[in-house]
Amino acid sequence: MKMKNKITQSMLVAFLILASGVVYAQQPTLQYFRPNDRAGVNVFEPSKEDTVAFDGVKVRVGGDFALQFQALNQSNDLDSLVELGSNFNLPTANLNLDVQLYEGVRMHLRTYLSSKNHTEAWVKGGYVQIDKLDFIKPGFLEGIMDVTRITVGLDEFNYGDAHFRRSDNARAIFNPFVGNYIMDAFSTEAFGEVTVMKNGFLGVLGLTNGKLNQSVVVNDNSDNKASFFGKLGYDNQINNDLRVRLTGSWYINKGTTTGNYLYGGDRAGSRYYNVMQTLDGDGNAFEGRFNPRFRQLTAFQVNPFIKFKGLEFFGIYEVASNSDEEGAGSFTQLAAEVLYRFGNTEQFYFGGRYNTVNGKMSDTAADQSVNRLNVGAGWYLTGNVMAKLEYVTQTYEDDGWAGTKYAGGEFNGINLEAVISF
Repeated sequence: MKMKNKITQSMLVAFLILASGVVYAQQPTLQYFRPNDRAGVNVFEPSKEDTVAFDGVKVRVGGDFALQFQALNQSNDLDSLVELGSNFNLPTANLNLDVQLYEGVRMHLRTYLSSKNHTEAWVKGGYVQIDKLDFIKPGFLEGIMDVTRITVGLDEFNYGDAHFRRSDNARAIFNPFVGNYIMDAFSTEAFGEVTVMKNGFLGVLGLTNGKLNQSVVVNDNSDNKASFFGKLGYDNQINNDLRVRLTGSWYINKGTTTGNYLYGGDRAGSRYYNVMQTLDGDGNAFEGRFNPRFRQLTAFQVNPFIKFKGLEFFGIYEVASNSDEEGAGSFTQLAAEVLYRFGNTEQFYFGGRYNTVNGKMSDTAADQSVNRLNVGAGWYLTGNVMAKLEYVTQTYEDDGWAGTKYAGGEFNGINLEAVISF
């Protein structure tokens, strides 16, 4: 069965690469849509500007392909980790369907054809985005809908700004580095959200059912609660050279059997392969990231973004904590990413990212910290093809890791990644 799955994966990936040129030449233009290529870099929420006329149902078939050459070393105090060699990872691929259903109504669906965590194709999720209510009556609530968007589905929801820059399995064209952030705020849950954008100001209110794995079964341990999230911010192109964006987001879930997937909802797996895996098989597809798995979670994230000519800064200040009755644990994430983009069309870049997470699992536990540094460069060969090279080093520090495989743990080395998105 595993051999059959791998053959199927290889055929799907090959088809995706061969078809990309033909499909891309026939791609329709969709309303209120973030381009799935270099044009989507530094796009957060798609604009509410109505720049595309509706002339019937349009289907856009797109995809992503990513391949890494990994050369990492690792060690820990117990000398219990596997030795990592230098080799190519299994390629990852996405299939994307975007459909203009009606005036101001669009659907998105993404399927992971090949991922680190799943050997079989897996539907990541999808949503319907409503920017006009003309399906009720032409011009219905037009004044409100000029600044309002309604999104409903089972997919990633709009908490924080980091999820706009991360790699979503093979869609790595927006990420200047190979890895995502250590505390990776990304989950696919049943959700609904309302977004309002006017004169650079942004507001989001939404809720999810707090579940990654959907089930209607209730038992004696069930304590399901809805998750409430939101965002407030300002994003403005001050002049031709300067853009400034600042947002603050929050996520709250008071259930003990819901809400603990905010930092563990990526079914594709983490970006560094076989790190922190022990000789006796202790390890999983999500190593390299940190998920506190707090129940009764409260989290907030602040994201500044500044771009002045070719110089770009993106930051994260984030706190995730649980309730007093669950132990009063708390972790703080800090990240600072500085890039310089250059060339006639800013097709080249180089820069670095520092990311740290520290805190306690409870108020009586010892401190734990994870620290990562990325330094790298990239080249957009075309609008749909890029290559990037990075050096990464990550360490696990403080007494909270004592007696575990993470005590004194570290990995470092080089990654080279090639990406195609269309």
